[in-house]
Order: sequence, then structure tokens, then C-alpha cells
Amino acid sequence: MIGLLVGAAALVGGYLTSKDFTKRKLRYVDVAHSKAAPWVAGAAVALITAPVTILPIITGATVIALGAGVGLGVKSAQRERHLLGE
Repeated sequence: MIGLLVGAAALVGGYLTSKDFTKRKLRYVDVAHSKAAPWVAGAAVALITAPVTILPIITGATVIALGAGVGLGVKSAQRERHLLGE
């Protein structure tokens, strides 16, 4: 049960953090708004955090949830930028 909560927190935290970061800091970086950016960001975060799975409460599913949250956050920020016409 605790592992599920940690995974959900990783998903939501990754989503909110990456969306905010992409909107504010990477606003004028063209590469951050390419089609591959969400996939690259999600995969990079999952690979970088994979060694943390040696901790008993962090599982592979938590790492995948974090990577998915980051990718979805980047994609959401891209959509908002596109809708605003910037």
C-alpha cells in the first residue's frame, strides 16, 4: 500500500514539476518543444533514477511512474504553449 502511494506521488510530482519547469524555464528553448522531448525527458529521468530501486520502498514501477509523469508534464506544457499561440 505504501509503495502504491509512493508511486502515485512520484507520478503527480513528476508531472507538476516538469510542466512548471518547461513552461517557465524552457519557454524559449525550441528543442524542449519538439515531438521527441517528452519521450527523451521521461526516459532520461527513469534511467537516472533507476539505481534508487535498491531502496526497499522504491520499486521499478515507481521509477516508471516518475518517468511517465515527467513525460506527460512536458507534453502538457507543450500543448499549452501551442494553444496560447506563442
